[in-house]
Amino acid sequence: MAELFSAEALRDLHARFDIVWGQDGTIPDDLYAAALPDAFAVIAAQPRLSADDLASASKLRALIEVSGSFPDTIDYQACETAGIEVLSCSPGFRESVAEMGLAMLLAGARGLVDEHEAFRQGSERWLQDRPETDFSLYRSTVGFVGFGQISQEMMRLLAPFGTRVLATDPWLPQEVADRFGVELVPLEKLVTSCRAVIVAAVPTQDNHHLVNADLLAKMPDQTLVILLSRAHLLDLDAMVAQVRRGRLRFITDVFPEEPLPADHPVRQMSDVILSPHRAAAVEGGRHLIGDMILHDLSAMLEGDKHRRLAKANLASVGRMAGIGDAKKDGVIER
Repeated sequence: MAELFSAEALRDLHARFDIVWGQDGTIPDDLYAAALPDAFAVIAAQPRLSADDLASASKLRALIEVSGSFPDTIDYQACETAGIEVLSCSPGFRESVAEMGLAMLLAGARGLVDEHEAFRQGSERWLQDRPETDFSLYRSTVGFVGFGQISQEMMRLLAPFGTRVLATDPWLPQEVADRFGVELVPLEKLVTSCRAVIVAAVPTQDNHHLVNADLLAKMPDQTLVILLSRAHLLDLDAMVAQVRRGRLRFITDVFPEEPLPADHPVRQMSDVILSPHRAAAVEGGRHLIGDMILHDLSAMLEGDKHRRLAKANLASVGRMAGIGDAKKDGVIER
């Protein structure tokens, strides 16, 4: 609860609504069953709602998940038929994850981790350029695979650098691309044109290992690849093979299995920066989620249709529901 809500937002939540449970940990089944018939909204990390549940939830208006994805434990058709909004907290990750994405991009571009490790070994290069690997973000070309909430926030952070930004995103309307000043291009053109490629797309049934061995082989030497969204999107074995050859450099916050096995070869490699799924793990980094929940619940009561959380719709949620990695991999950006 403290991760999601600031002290002020939590006070406001309790002032405006009668909260049942509202504690860390799972609500007891009997308490949940007793509360559901009168519930206005259900908020859960892994919400479960079937058509049978809805039969006893005549006052329910909203189902809000707070892990960052639309799970396959919800009967979305039944919710739509009953007029129940299914909302995801995913937009609430955008600030903290975009900030981490910028930190990764800067660290990788300027070789901070490599030279730190060299310093520890006594082989640092004083006052020397590293033209084979390093580059400046100023006026460089950066590509986003997926241009949703996180990528859009990163675009704002990159503005002072005068960076040229390319993006590939089959769901992005041209008017949104125009508003952000991003150039929409096919995926192959993006990976062959950019100094850094940031993978921040929503995982779907259609894009497993979208960044695969063939695509990685087309990237110019020393391209910096940053994985921010889900390990579902990138073939880690193919990525490791390219790094081992000295062709590409790699930064990631997510992995196919978490925690990553102690003997995984990527742990021993140079030209990588590894983060243990903590892009949003900073004090106050998830409080935007609580603010959005409070806003949207209040908006429902007031008849305001504007939502800050992400709304599920049957046209897309079937392609996303249930897709994840072996263990919780909780950054999804739409």
